[in-house]
Amino acid sequence: MDNERPQNLVDSALIKSIIRARDPFTNKGDYGSACIICGSYGMMGAAVLAAKACMRSGAGKLTCFVPREGYNILQTSVPEAMVKVCGKKFIKKIQAVDGFSAIGIGPGIGMHTSHEDLLEKLFCQYKEPVVLDADALNTIAANKQLLEKIPHGSILTPHPKEFERLFGKDKEPAILALQMAAKYQVFIVLKSHHTMIATPDKKHFFNTTGNAGMATAGSGDVLTGIITGFLAQRYSPLDCCLAGVYLHGLAGDIAADTHSQHSMIAGDIIDNLGNAFKMVIGI
Repeated sequence: MDNERPQNLVDSALIKSIIRARDPFTNKGDYGSACIICGSYGMMGAAVLAAKACMRSGAGKLTCFVPREGYNILQTSVPEAMVKVCGKKFIKKIQAVDGFSAIGIGPGIGMHTSHEDLLEKLFCQYKEPVVLDADALNTIAANKQLLEKIPHGSILTPHPKEFERLFGKDKEPAILALQMAAKYQVFIVLKSHHTMIATPDKKHFFNTTGNAGMATAGSGDVLTGIITGFLAQRYSPLDCCLAGVYLHGLAGDIAADTHSQHSMIAGDIIDNLGNAFKMVIGI
């Protein structure tokens, strides 16, 4: 990286400066209304993980759009969330998305031809930044004309293979991420050992938390939920990325201390988000 591209490390001091204290005289309406479009037959676990993580990140309210096959699973596993049915075995037509302060889409939705239309309509209806992960990204990779339609300021959270499908293979993916973030005016959270955040103005940040135990199924769904929860609370997209990746990694570090890197699972990250918050804000 050259000197024209400021490099920053995401550490506890930075995150402490981002996280806002809670006013005692507030209610759930003050902390946003999040929406996560998630799940399909056989992949409702991803929806549950994203939903739980969203609530643990501080969102005031959460509505999940799921297929009918996943209704009982979500209502039982995440009683704090409201649930709307859109489709039978996978999500087809979404209902009105007006009134949500943040939308995340992708965890567990699977790959279906109708998802191209689903995303296109979402991008037309909802002009605010959205969080895109998993098969939302894979759908965009298969229909690259959608890249131009993503609302500016949106947050994409690809792992290296998803990134490659979206933007092609490159010997220096970090530089490519900066170029693509600027081209499409989005934030790219490139998940890796030291997750990188590329911004629309060509700045980049490297996270300092996390461990190899987080290389486990569902870890990315947890991150999607956390970032969506922060976005619902009206943090800026950049602050959502910074706080999201840091607290996600820190919760994973705490979980590894308890369970070992070999044994930890994605749910352990959610279970330790509260401890991660307490470490950062000094409780």
